[in-house]
Amino acid sequence: MRIQIPATVDLAKYIETSMFGDRPHIRGRRVPVATIVHSACSQQWGVSELAYQFSLSEAEVLAALLYYEEHKGDIEAQEMVYQAELDRMNGLYGKD
Repeated sequence: MRIQIPATVDLAKYIETSMFGDRPHIRGRRVPVATIVHSACSQQWGVSELAYQFSLSEAEVLAALLYYEEHKGDIEAQEMVYQAELDRMNGLYGKD
């Protein structure tokens, strides 16, 4: 039996960008791809643990990780803008 491996994978089933300031996130959920990747790196969590921690399927986690690898530069740039806005808001409204 020979398995056909597709040349490209359509991640639109799992990832959408139409909400949250166009930050890519799991379709139908409020879990940004960047958050999953950050947790994978900082906590050294594998796919199963990420799925458990975020209440996602392993397919959703794998799609997020693959999407990040394919769009790393764009996501990192979005996250820098997002973090700068959070810092600005914290400076305006945060407690000292």
